[in-house]
Amino acid sequence: MVMDIITQLQDQVNKIAFLAFNSVGSLQRDAAPVRLSQNYPDPQALAPGAPPLPGQQQQQQQQAQQSQQPQQQQEQAPEMASTLVQAAKQFDALVAALPIAEGGEEAQLKRIAELQAENEEIGKELQLELDLAEEELKLMRELFHTAADDCLRFKQLQ
Repeated sequence: MVMDIITQLQDQVNKIAFLAFNSVGSLQRDAAPVRLSQNYPDPQALAPGAPPLPGQQQQQQQQAQQSQQPQQQQEQAPEMASTLVQAAKQFDALVAALPIAEGGEEAQLKRIAELQAENEEIGKELQLELDLAEEELKLMRELFHTAADDCLRFKQLQ
């Protein structure tokens, strides 16, 4: 059950990151251009009859599209914020569902030490079993080679 909650928490964190990334990206993409300083002249104001500068025509098209987008942006922003808040509330609910650790940090450290000791003991047992199995394998190989040699000698005698 705990692993299930942890997996759900991981999924929820990923969802929140996805929503935040997409929300900020959408707001940034759809934001109207803002002049950084009034000291810079408008390129169109410099030469009213001159052909547009490279990229200026595309910028004009984007401005025309953006003039249509403010209403859509105003509708999207609260919707995206609401979705993000709902995801955060789900995350909080999952955190609240986590089991409370019993005994505090000292008890947990003691339990970890016990588990490590148990792990080392089992590791030693497994190593002993492995050593025994390797010895048995070595003996079996010797017996197999002896049997194969005896078969070859027997065939040579016939």
